[in-house]
Amino acid sequence: MSQSNSTLAAQLQAELDHFTGDSDRYRHPLNRRVIFTPGVKHLAERAGAFWLIDAIAIHLGSKPFVEEALRDPRVAEVHFWRLTVEADRSALLIAEADSGVAPFIRQAIPFTDFPLAEISIWAGNDGRHWTIYLPSEH
Repeated sequence: MSQSNSTLAAQLQAELDHFTGDSDRYRHPLNRRVIFTPGVKHLAERAGAFWLIDAIAIHLGSKPFVEEALRDPRVAEVHFWRLTVEADRSALLIAEADSGVAPFIRQAIPFTDFPLAEISIWAGNDGRHWTIYLPSEH
């Protein structure tokens, strides 16, 4: 990672740590049942990663997601996404019902310029919408 990328990563992580939750929400344009918080919006804007919000929104309601929610009711209420970026700039996006449980969604990403080595995003269902948010916004 170049100095400017590591500087961006450090600045972005510091900025994200300040998001602690509020009532503002943004509706996803493709999956209208998905809303996201200011922290997730900031992450997407600063990291050029609206694709990450899109990936999560597309998986929510997909056949593998619905099948897992039927098997494990926790998935239908709250679950956890993690993007991990490797040294070769490939990445893996996973969704888990809980830590220590095998992921029920795995998406390989051949290349990304995402500045952080890893990010966690949580998803919670209020019965009408899936809200995706940073752990600090819980």
